[in-house]
Amino acid sequence: MCGIVGYLGNKKAYPILLDGLLKLEYRGYDSAGISTIENNHISILKDKGRVNNLASLPDINKLSGTIGIAHTRWATHGKPSRENSHPHMDNSNTFSVVHNGIIENYQELKNFLMSNGYHFISDTDTEVIPNLIHYYYEIDKSNNNRFLHAVSSAIKNLKGSYAIEVICKLHPDTMIVARKDSPLVIGKGNHENFVCSDIPAILSYTKSFYLLNDGDIAELFVDNINFYNDSLEPISKELKNIDWDTSAAEKDGYDDYMLKEIHEQPKAIRETMGSRLKANEPCNFDDLSLTEEYLKSINKIYIVACGTAMHAGLATKPIFEKLCNIPVFVDIASEFRYRNPIIDKNTLCIFISQSGETADTIAALKLSKAMKAKTLAITNVIASSITREADYTIYTHAGPEIAVASTKAYTSQVTLLSILAIYFAETLKVDKEEIIFSLKNDILQLPQKIESILKNVNTIKEFAHQICTEHDIFFLGRGTDYSVAMEGSLKLKEISYIHSEAYAGGELKHGPIALIENGITVIGIITDANLVEKSISNIQEVITRGAKTFIVTNQDLGNHTFNEVVRIPDINPLISPVLSIIPLQLLSYYISKAKELDVDKPRNLAKSVTVE
Repeated sequence: MCGIVGYLGNKKAYPILLDGLLKLEYRGYDSAGISTIENNHISILKDKGRVNNLASLPDINKLSGTIGIAHTRWATHGKPSRENSHPHMDNSNTFSVVHNGIIENYQELKNFLMSNGYHFISDTDTEVIPNLIHYYYEIDKSNNNRFLHAVSSAIKNLKGSYAIEVICKLHPDTMIVARKDSPLVIGKGNHENFVCSDIPAILSYTKSFYLLNDGDIAELFVDNINFYNDSLEPISKELKNIDWDTSAAEKDGYDDYMLKEIHEQPKAIRETMGSRLKANEPCNFDDLSLTEEYLKSINKIYIVACGTAMHAGLATKPIFEKLCNIPVFVDIASEFRYRNPIIDKNTLCIFISQSGETADTIAALKLSKAMKAKTLAITNVIASSITREADYTIYTHAGPEIAVASTKAYTSQVTLLSILAIYFAETLKVDKEEIIFSLKNDILQLPQKIESILKNVNTIKEFAHQICTEHDIFFLGRGTDYSVAMEGSLKLKEISYIHSEAYAGGELKHGPIALIENGITVIGIITDANLVEKSISNIQEVITRGAKTFIVTNQDLGNHTFNEVVRIPDINPLISPVLSIIPLQLLSYYISKAKELDVDKPRNLAKSVTVE
């Protein structure tokens, strides 16, 4: 879960590399480093902490090299420190490497290299890579292209995941990159080439990209790029144009990306609906070819994802089951492939990943394909890894999401999955025209209803300041409100570091109520008219035991007394999670701000989870 950038051309490399690292810092901010070739030797500057620490080093301005690699780290092997930060070099200071991923057999390789006289100065798995390249470079002196062949031989020994950039002081005009199960793209410029783990990092320099697949190796020069497969056989690559708006990744006057992205949700949902949803016409998914015959053959649907994306699956499980009469199972991607899931050619597996690079989700997708299930990816990032693995892909069109805590990606995912459920129902010709028509109109009104919530945040902000010093908070909900309780609890944990738990309201008395004591805060979500009485009874149970209560609702709660009530617009409970999560996103945001924390870059977390 690290960010990597590379440049070779006719300009100074370090300003471009620093700029890329700043745009990739949501991928990791434990440490950062830059390596350039300076007068036939490799110069490395790196430091613990944020990219700004690296940019403040006194020697950074002395770098004049026009070829370089850079890295911002989320630590896996070895604690955050200067020694463990990338780039790493071999013992002879000939090769420099940055790496995103995990080398699972690094200890075995380290032992092999140590037995051949190599020594190590870091605790990382990455340091074996430059030394292994040097090992093969030295034993293959007769090869006309020793650099390329040494890199190829080294990576054939690596087990796990990697995206690597390699430079060599003996080949100052060449960079070699390779990937397996970790994202890497190459941007083509005019007499210059760029490399990065995420397209937005270099989007201000080029919109022309080569997308690397697993096993690909690329040999870069200023005016040329050679592509190879894992057997070093030449292959061709299509140059793709990525027409994204670079301004979408800026703060636009907001204090933080998270607040900006919360306020972008009406626009993101409109873009996600696009031409797919109209009140009086069937839903349109031109990018899918799932026939009535196929949908009738489905025995179950699996929705597989991690974290917030998994909560989007839980939020939309009821709408698929109600409209399509197909059993839906929502599973955690990191668990799915280790428990021998019962899937076959009659199972549709839907995989959700905001970045399209989530390692656990991609691994689960590959397993499902091997077991003959149809696979459908839902992502926000065009041409991401998951799109190249899935049988079908549909995009949320939420725009770049920079804050680590997901907001607009979640509501866009819930919206898109809801439209997909309606599309399935219409394709199956189910006899539910009235509820489908009503749902369509409610979905179409989501953007303006979110806008009305965003105009009234004072109650939320005031309550956030009241509870920002608490250590434990509980979330309760029933039906779809329980999935919102889980997502609200996750948001609070992610950015405020307050311990929180989410429970289905009816489960409270089966153990968790033992944790309720005088003064503790309980947050309740109540949006289903059929569950109002039961939900209120659960809230009364905690009030009796001295809890403070914060309620998000669009229902008539009668004369019951709660500490704070936030009203949201009325909506069908099947899609209410899109509205009821907004106050909880804001509550988490304002608590984090009251605690003076870094909202966009919470500790220990990274945006794109590319390791298992």
